[in-house]
Amino acid sequence: MDNKSYHPKILQILIQTMATVNVEHKKETKKAPKLRFPEFEGEWFEKKIGEIFTVKAGGDIDSEYASEKKTEKFKYPIYANAKKNKGLYGYSDKFKISKPSVTIAGRGVYIGIAHARDYKFYPIVRLLVLTPKREQSVFFYEHAINQLKIFIESTGVPQLTGPQISSYKINFPTLPEQQKIASFLSAVDQKIQQLTRKKELLEQYKKGVMQKIFSQEIRFKDENGNDYPDWEEKRLGEIIYKMQSGISRKLSDTDIGIPILRSNNLINGKLDVSDIKFWYLKDNQGTNLENYYLREGDLLVNFINSIAQIGKVALYENLLQRDTIFTTNLMRLSFKENVNHYFVFYYFHLKIYTDYIQSITKPAVNQASFTTKDFQNFELFFPSLSEQQKISTFLSKIDKKIESLNNQLTQTQQFKKGLLQQMFV
Repeated sequence: MDNKSYHPKILQILIQTMATVNVEHKKETKKAPKLRFPEFEGEWFEKKIGEIFTVKAGGDIDSEYASEKKTEKFKYPIYANAKKNKGLYGYSDKFKISKPSVTIAGRGVYIGIAHARDYKFYPIVRLLVLTPKREQSVFFYEHAINQLKIFIESTGVPQLTGPQISSYKINFPTLPEQQKIASFLSAVDQKIQQLTRKKELLEQYKKGVMQKIFSQEIRFKDENGNDYPDWEEKRLGEIIYKMQSGISRKLSDTDIGIPILRSNNLINGKLDVSDIKFWYLKDNQGTNLENYYLREGDLLVNFINSIAQIGKVALYENLLQRDTIFTTNLMRLSFKENVNHYFVFYYFHLKIYTDYIQSITKPAVNQASFTTKDFQNFELFFPSLSEQQKISTFLSKIDKKIESLNNQLTQTQQFKKGLLQQMFV
């Protein structure tokens, strides 16, 4: 593979250049991609995968020698698994693959997914190994095969066999164009990997610094450089002025009056309003819905749900720019004036909080729950309002950086998805 790497800033320029050339070729050719590098012309070839590759199944490696414990001792070449990473070490030379190949998962959650391998490896039994019959860019074919709509028919455990994958037809260009496409997409993949790693490191940093802040190992100073007062132990019931569950109604998918938040709108500590239900603006059961209007700063807690979801939280933001209410499996916490709601929100991401929620949760046949009485007894250490605000501001800045990286990552992934749809036939 051509290891040439493109700087992220010129990726878009390359796309624009390729798109310009596309107009000229679209009328002339039938089997050519919509997006193409300007130095290449003509139609792509079409063949069955079995005509391009020798297709074999992997071997069943003795688990005794394919363990991390044996890795240090034997130092044998790695064998491939169904994921992109290389896996553990193999043992028997019987199944060793020495040439660049493409592997495709034949079973499991990654069934049908292809990965290029440019190193020696030992394929496990559930992998199909595609070895080129003549020089090809295996990295090009990784993307090309993953663009195929592979139909897996099975009456039992889903399985993809060698003869099945061999029968699929695939379009491909000359080797130089394969290499150019593979190199270009590799640059996009590198950008995705960089953003993913940066996001992971920042999330790890946030987790570590939160533990030190809330254990008071790290303390902030006031504007004059002086220490803040000692933290005080308080119960949750002492710092709120309202703890309230929502209403229970048969909701509508159609906008019939007022949006209503449910437990599935609380995702990863944030509100997700992509799937909203509605209720009548005037309740047909006589309830004054204004008593359930959410306000900025309210903390929503999922207190009736599965064990895995119970206790999840999100701060209410008026993302819909409308009066909004909430359902009965959510609990709204409104805080007193000397409480910073962000501080409590971050506190509710600590292990001490999740452990407490698990301790008060009562399992049931359909879904678990905990009582408001038990919840109000949750004990937490509280600093002065000024220090709460400094802590919240500090952690919010980290969250904004994480969110920015996540947005860049999502945009780059969507960018790649669009490329794949246009760069292959």
